[in-house]
Amino acid sequence: MSVGPDLRDRVVSALVLAPLALAATFLGGPAFALFWLIAGFAVLYEVGSVVRLPRLTAYLAIGGLTLSAATGCLLLGLPLYGLGILILGAVLCAAVSGQARWGAAGVVCGALACLPVIVLRGDTGIGGLAVVFLFAVVWGTDVGAYFTGRTIGGPKLAPRLSPNKTWSGAIGGAAVGTIAGSGLVMAFGFSFSPALVAIGVLISSVSQCGDLTESAFKRAFGVKDTGGLIPGHGGVLDRLDGFMAAALLALLIGLARLAEAPASGLLLW
Repeated sequence: MSVGPDLRDRVVSALVLAPLALAATFLGGPAFALFWLIAGFAVLYEVGSVVRLPRLTAYLAIGGLTLSAATGCLLLGLPLYGLGILILGAVLCAAVSGQARWGAAGVVCGALACLPVIVLRGDTGIGGLAVVFLFAVVWGTDVGAYFTGRTIGGPKLAPRLSPNKTWSGAIGGAAVGTIAGSGLVMAFGFSFSPALVAIGVLISSVSQCGDLTESAFKRAFGVKDTGGLIPGHGGVLDRLDGFMAAALLALLIGLARLAEAPASGLLLW
């Protein structure tokens, strides 16, 4: 198996960030929201920097206030107000950033980094378990794809977007992520559910699509990483690309099944 030189940095970063994310999930409430709001700020900044927005300061000020206000609305149990603030903030950032499309997109990306997972955690029943389920699926997918792809190799998944990714890695990642997520839920006393396995496969696949989408974004602007904050990964967006897509899908599934308790709608079948 060929192991990349960045593996050590990836492991060290994971050993630091994973406990922080799990601790924030355990605490819930404002501490959890703040943890992910900071991630949202970082993504907001990285998008603006990569696309070189002409009026970056105004974009960051309005975008940061938008994410903060929307998060506050979620903590107060006012999600529709939060959605309205997010839409207004995206429109304002489009107007002031100098590049309307990317100004709005940056706010949306920042929101995807923090708001869906905050909503899931806010389900006081099993919100924490739903978030950890997401961690298990996405992290399992990343690990499984990395080692399976480097061990087996084979045809490339999307060579123009990400030349190192293979079909074997994608399949292996989906398998590991699904097993990790389903196994975690069962370890907490829930019975085996074919529906939850299917959701694991779907979330894992969407996570990998999120990764490829971010790769396309970086290639369009000629950058290798969106930042350098996380050794072995690059920027916060580089680390959260798949998780953002997975969290959004998980939230939509949960809301579709049980709007008043989306985490329960996601996990209880």
